[in-house]
Amino acid sequence: MALGAEKAQYKSYKMSHIWACDYHKDSCETFRKNIKIENSKVRCADISTLEFDDFNPIDGLFFGFPCNDFSVVGEQKGIQGKYGSLYMHSVRALEHFQPQFFIAENVGGLLSADNKDTFERICCAIQECGYNIHTNLYKFEYYGVPQRRHRIIIVGFRDDIKIDFKHPQPNETKIITCKEALESPPLQPNALNHDFTTQSKQVIERLKHIKPGQNAFNATLPEKLKLNLKSKAAISQIYKRLDPSKPAYTVTGSGGGGTHVYHWQEPRALTNRERARLQTFPDNFEFIGGKESVRRQIGMAVPPKGVEVICRAILTALQKYGIAPC
Repeated sequence: MALGAEKAQYKSYKMSHIWACDYHKDSCETFRKNIKIENSKVRCADISTLEFDDFNPIDGLFFGFPCNDFSVVGEQKGIQGKYGSLYMHSVRALEHFQPQFFIAENVGGLLSADNKDTFERICCAIQECGYNIHTNLYKFEYYGVPQRRHRIIIVGFRDDIKIDFKHPQPNETKIITCKEALESPPLQPNALNHDFTTQSKQVIERLKHIKPGQNAFNATLPEKLKLNLKSKAAISQIYKRLDPSKPAYTVTGSGGGGTHVYHWQEPRALTNRERARLQTFPDNFEFIGGKESVRRQIGMAVPPKGVEVICRAILTALQKYGIAPC
């Protein structure tokens, strides 16, 4: 979200960062490495332990409260899960700082969690802080992202700021395929975070039987290569190979064998740099940490290109209505 905000601009309006916080050490180091912000302003801590009195004032707040308990590929524990209630600390930040606007992000599964009760509860808590909100389910493949990634975005403005904000419209005619994203331009062998995963002989053999767009359940596999799993959900991405004529399927930040996103032609998992391209990170954006930590950071990120579009719409609205920064 930070990178997309940094790149967005409308006339004389642009965004710059004041501070950031996260509890994941490598994510904080990645932020320090790539985003224009003083090191002392990146706080690495559990947000539930933070007091906001020593943080500088802000005009806008960006937050992506953990999606683990709302994702359709998770256990869907909802508000009762380990992470489900962490949105309240973002509400606490809104109450404390009273920024002019905010952007919140979560998985599309939030809309259906607890029969929509969770989504409505979150929206009500935000509105009670003094904000009018605008929600939208973004299908990021229609916003310049070469990936089918569907996310709820909530944009809010303080009640005293009268703005008729409209979410940017999707462009369903201009789609970037995963092949275009990964091959134009070709990645150099020494690219950052471009380490290849060593595949076992069995995985290589299995992938050779899986056609582009297929996964381990709908491909025709020899008996010895079939997976013996209890759940064979239609949404499965297990050993799913990309379809070069379409955007990638959703890049995730964690998971066991078979969930790493697989090349349409070569029998292998994508590298972290390739996953980062599907998330629209530039090749000079360096992720800090080991291979699994980097995978986590990439998969849990919001595509910068999508955020840039949203932030530009916010800046346009602020400029149009003559709302100046505080």
